Amino acid sequence: MAGNKNKKRRRTAERPTTHPRNKYSDNPPDFAELASLYPSFKPFVFFGRDNRPRIDWTDFNATRELTRALLLHDHRLNWWIPDGQLCPTVPNRSNYIHWIEDLLSSDIVAKSRGNGDKVRGFDIGTGANCIYPLLGASLLGWSFVGTDMTDVALEWAAKNVRDNPHISELIEIRKVESVENTLPAEGSNNEALVSSKSEIDLTGDMAGERKAGLTTGYYGRPILLGVVRDGEEFDFCMCNPPFFETMEEAGLNPKTSCGGTPAEMICPGGEKAFITRIIEDSVILKHTFRWYTSMLGRKSNLKLLTSKLWEVGATVVKTTEFVQGQTCRWGLAWSFLPPVKKMLSSHVTEKSNLSFMLEGLERKLGAIHVLQSVEAYFCDGGALCKLNTSSFTVDVTANKSDADLKSESQNCDRVASCDDVQEASGSSCLNLLSNNLSFRVSVFQQTPGTLLVKGSLQQRHGQVSGAFSTIFQRLEEVLKQKFCREK
Repeated sequence: MAGNKNKKRRRTAERPTTHPRNKYSDNPPDFAELASLYPSFKPFVFFGRDNRPRIDWTDFNATRELTRALLLHDHRLNWWIPDGQLCPTVPNRSNYIHWIEDLLSSDIVAKSRGNGDKVRGFDIGTGANCIYPLLGASLLGWSFVGTDMTDVALEWAAKNVRDNPHISELIEIRKVESVENTLPAEGSNNEALVSSKSEIDLTGDMAGERKAGLTTGYYGRPILLGVVRDGEEFDFCMCNPPFFETMEEAGLNPKTSCGGTPAEMICPGGEKAFITRIIEDSVILKHTFRWYTSMLGRKSNLKLLTSKLWEVGATVVKTTEFVQGQTCRWGLAWSFLPPVKKMLSSHVTEKSNLSFMLEGLERKLGAIHVLQSVEAYFCDGGALCKLNTSSFTVDVTANKSDADLKSESQNCDRVASCDDVQEASGSSCLNLLSNNLSFRVSVFQQTPGTLLVKGSLQQRHGQVSGAFSTIFQRLEEVLKQKFCREK
């Protein structure tokens, strides 16, 4: 019996966690503090038998007040929605934003827009809450187009934008017209919009799930085609799709009450059909978006949709799991842009931002273990290292005056060909330095067993960049030797 308990405890500990850059990762909302600061939230807070403050998650008014208080307290955002509209949970939605941030910073696919560091997103079905544009603009300075089709959603989304003048110029709310109204409107990609029915074949996979009178195709308003205008380009699109096929199905979870109208919660075929239409649109729009993404409510749909993406020619497909409390959601991302090669070749030796993937890790190993190895590797080479476990980064500073580096500075030629590098031996690589070198190594969780390691150089001139490229390549070899299981 004790053995079974230990197994269960280990399985629980291995579950994915909140994104490390999520504001609530290490500091979950303090209901007691919020109640003392916001009188409108106080009536919904009570203390349980363990004397911990709680709210009734089945009370829509309580969850709405919590969202309002968190957005105001932690993000300086004024926010409200009318009764019945979908009420988002701030920590969960923040996870999605930070995952997209990881995708954009990973350099897995090349940037398609020549707009410097400015990021432009497209929120499919922004809703009255407009949560993703508000969070993306306030946290990261991103600009957004948020789309919706109902008058209530459009009115309240626009109001939530206007009520935050410090970011209002970053967000456009755009109405989705009916199919009849979009054909053949000028200024949008309607030439390719020939039918509102999904054309990607899902019949074989969905045949066993059909019910009498229920179609598995998507017959709704336009999603991307007919909404994205000619000449527009975006870094990403994101979507919290209608997860369900009926409102009865949507109400099966008695533990929460987040509201939601039929337009927000359901469509024929559920999330599978809705995301299939996004995939179909993306096949036509291709490089209009650097990344296409969507959230999913059912893990069982990931495999089907991923296989369809490979079939239609996606060059990169990524998945992740979002965890907040007892709620799990999944993320799906894909691109049609050519992936950047992982190997360092001569034409990239002077990059100041580099990255590689660690794949095939044992489930018990996570980002923190990799960070600790990075720190040990460079510290043993004589560098100064600062490990930050909350942001999952290691800042490395090495000087040519360091005794260890200076004494061996003439051995740098062996780095390019050495095969005997050990984990705790960073000196041979750091010997490349002829000037001060400062860089940051960050580790991001991609999927269970897969981590992204990114290095960012502070200096920009070519001599240091070339040395950094070689050092980072050696770090990749060392970490893969230690953490990646042989296939």
